[in-house]
Amino acid sequence: MKLLKLLSLVAALSLVTGTAYSATRDIYPDPAQGKADLAAALKQAAATHKRVLIDFGGNWCGDCQVLDIYFHNPENRPILDANYVLVHINIGHMDENVDIAHRYGVPLQRGVPALAVLSDKGRLLYSQKSGEFEAMRRMQASSVTSFLVQWKPTRPGCSVTMVTC
Repeated sequence: MKLLKLLSLVAALSLVTGTAYSATRDIYPDPAQGKADLAAALKQAAATHKRVLIDFGGNWCGDCQVLDIYFHNPENRPILDANYVLVHINIGHMDENVDIAHRYGVPLQRGVPALAVLSDKGRLLYSQKSGEFEAMRRMQASSVTSFLVQWKPTRPGCSVTMVTC
């Protein structure tokens, strides 16, 4: 009986520790890096013919943490890596890099995380206007999969619905 209680306690502590770790990761770099990081992403996208996926958010944002976990899960990571250059833009507490969000039509007041997709030439293809992912903690990873598949570049001989093409 004591062993069962001890194992239960260890399992509970592991869960709490794992959750705390995922909520305190620094995904978003210093806000001052925003413009330089975006320029580097655009250069990389042009060279690799990938799309730029701009993720506006902050390290304080739990939904932003969940989105990053979903981006890097086993279903989504291959789609992300094959088709996108991901750039995290730190918006501080809704007071940093608002000019970048505005340039790409992302209304931060609707909530974060908020995404914009650019072509490999830097042309805006899509921006979230209604806080579509701001409640990411209540969404499934499959919603991120659908988004990534919908906005990935099409290649000759590939169907839009093919995940790994």
